Amino acid sequence: MKITVVGRGHVGGGLAGLWEKAGHEVTGLGRDGGDAAGADILVVAVPGPAIADALARVSGLAGQVAIDACNLYGPRDDSFPSLSHQVKSIVGGPTAKSFSTNFAAMYDRIAAQRVRPSNLFAAEPAARETTEQLIRDVGFDPVFVGDLDPGARLLEDSSALTRAVAGQLGPFFYRYGPPGEL
Repeated sequence: MKITVVGRGHVGGGLAGLWEKAGHEVTGLGRDGGDAAGADILVVAVPGPAIADALARVSGLAGQVAIDACNLYGPRDDSFPSLSHQVKSIVGGPTAKSFSTNFAAMYDRIAAQRVRPSNLFAAEPAARETTEQLIRDVGFDPVFVGDLDPGARLLEDSSALTRAVAGQLGPFFYRYGPPGEL
């Protein structure tokens, strides 16, 4: 797949590196923006309040599947039910919310785990299969929490819980599974 990642920080840069290792063609765009024409997938990995500004600097947005990997730090734009809805309003394609409940600082340790860690995600039907594949390609097992409504907002609102647990454990992996798989 041809993936354009908007954001070169810990999340965006970390995911880009893992996808390149998995054989994908990845283009990373930083603060200066760039062209996303030709991308099959657009991944947005910037702080939530920076979404509009970051995507305003990207040309070639043409309804690609978009994956919102943004975290909500600072005020929320209340004109959208979630950050994912804001991304969708700009990109125009099927959208998913993923990678926001995992710690980018742990990306280099995914492969060393005894079992594959989980990654919670929400997605519109047309974005689900691609999102699941990209989750697997970085070493996580996908756990679907539902459509963008209400799933994206549920994931964003869970960040306070994730930070609270990290206050006790430090950055961590998690695994969800049915009885007998843990």
